[in-house]
Amino acid sequence: MRIISGQHKGRRITAPKNLPVRPTTDLSKESLFNVLNNHFNLSELKVLDLFSGTGNISYEFASRGAGPIISVDGDFGCVNFIKKTAKELDLDITALKADVIKFLEKHKSSYDIVFADPPYDFSKEKFESIVQLVFENNILDSEGMLVVEHSKYTDLKHVDNYSFQKNYGGSVFSFFEFLTEEEVETVQSGEEE
Repeated sequence: MRIISGQHKGRRITAPKNLPVRPTTDLSKESLFNVLNNHFNLSELKVLDLFSGTGNISYEFASRGAGPIISVDGDFGCVNFIKKTAKELDLDITALKADVIKFLEKHKSSYDIVFADPPYDFSKEKFESIVQLVFENNILDSEGMLVVEHSKYTDLKHVDNYSFQKNYGGSVFSFFEFLTEEEVETVQSGEEE
């Protein structure tokens, strides 16, 4: 994996082979950050990276000046790798080992961007519960954005606060934000066309 832009642009990071991960491809990651750059100035944004795996997305945010960044994953190997890499590159990333659903149920801080990349084989209910917990527990700032990466076989357009999605090969990014009633109507009318 490599960091695409920012202070560590072009930096290659090699994760141990034994980590249970499916990293976001460089092409998908570049497309995601193009969308985010149109909505935010990434420097100094507070970011929560859920199911962070190798830390691929966290490093990209940090390289572009975002921080503090909290990376949450359930695997010790992943968390230790993120801690080690963040220290080596002097990035404002704190890695935590936790079950993401339980973490969201108890967490009290809020963020400008929440990124979630659950296993693609998660049930539809688990995907929905991630979105619901982020909004119900005020984990997202009022002007913030939640991005959920999932396979093209998972459809999240019916979930509250859905805004839009972008497809890249077999991967889809669904974007969620606090919407006005007018924006909700626009999203819903767009679906019917």
